[in-house]
Amino acid sequence: MSNVGHVNGSAISARPRLLMVARMHYELPLSPALTRKFDALRERFTLRVLAAGGAAGPSDDGVFRLVGRGGRLDGLLFYLLLPGHVRRIVREFRPEAVVAQSPYEAALIRLARVRAKLIVEVHGDWRTATRMYGSPLRRALSPVADAIALWGLRHADAVRSISPYTSALVREQGLEPIAEFATYSDLGRFLDSPTVPLPEQPAALFIGVLERYKNVDGLANAWRAAAPRVPDATLRLVGRGTQPEIPTQLLRDVPGQTEWVERLTPEEVATALDAATCLVLPSRSEGLGRVLIEAFLRGRPAIGMAVGGIRDVIEDGVNGLLVSSDAELAEALVRVLSDRELAARLAEGAAASAARWYATPDDFADNLAGVVRRTLSAS
Repeated sequence: MSNVGHVNGSAISARPRLLMVARMHYELPLSPALTRKFDALRERFTLRVLAAGGAAGPSDDGVFRLVGRGGRLDGLLFYLLLPGHVRRIVREFRPEAVVAQSPYEAALIRLARVRAKLIVEVHGDWRTATRMYGSPLRRALSPVADAIALWGLRHADAVRSISPYTSALVREQGLEPIAEFATYSDLGRFLDSPTVPLPEQPAALFIGVLERYKNVDGLANAWRAAAPRVPDATLRLVGRGTQPEIPTQLLRDVPGQTEWVERLTPEEVATALDAATCLVLPSRSEGLGRVLIEAFLRGRPAIGMAVGGIRDVIEDGVNGLLVSSDAELAEALVRVLSDRELAARLAEGAAASAARWYATPDDFADNLAGVVRRTLSAS
């Protein structure tokens, strides 16, 4: 049987050679969850991955090539050196298609003069990278960064979005996504055990990085206003980042009703959700909000800002509440944490809506294979 197909006169191999380029950090050997994802991809592609590496461990296993490890300058060095890394791996591997994790990687891949078809993924609003993340000094780079990202987006052969919101961002630039589907996340651990009833002690849970785009400062202000009205309730914060002073001060301002831990294992996240009445996601920008899906799989409703991809996941009054300001966030926290009947009804809606967002590694790999084949077959 031939291993080559023909579409519109172009030869497409049964397992196209695919290079994936991402700023995301990986460590080798991969975790079991990531192994399942990339095993599914390797069944459909001859695969190479160029990404950022961790602080230690191997940097090349024949599939993954991890670069960076530049300490505090790791991010800057990754992007400055990326065209050279791309050129080297392209000479060795000769990919038919390249998938870039964001418009930034796509722009630098084009600068490397790669002839393979370029597919760029849009996971969120790329403009937040300099405006709502990391040091405030990043904001000075916004005009240049925006221009680079937009150039990369427009010079790709295809664009894949992850949600209706990110599809709209692409369409604002006069482009049409070739497909829309979420990136695979290992959600199976949230299905390993039956869901449990809401806790007797009302509690809200925030899980996310302590960065400006997550609006942790707004959540802190909302909790200062809400906590006195729900004296038996707690807010648990899980996360670390460049704004640790916010939870630190909140612990002082609302002692006894506030908890903070910097990190939980994936298994501990499921346990934390079970101990919560609701999840709260107050982000100023969000491409989709994976943690919302995790909460729904554990039968927990969510309170979220009516922005970005959060609106694609939360149905107001069905599986959670949508709010438009920090003041509304405070009111929503009081409502859900003081009205068990409301919380239970929203929890039922959350559990019922979870299946829409759940996908297996094979589902994701099949979707990506379809994108690659359509891109390769296009003239």
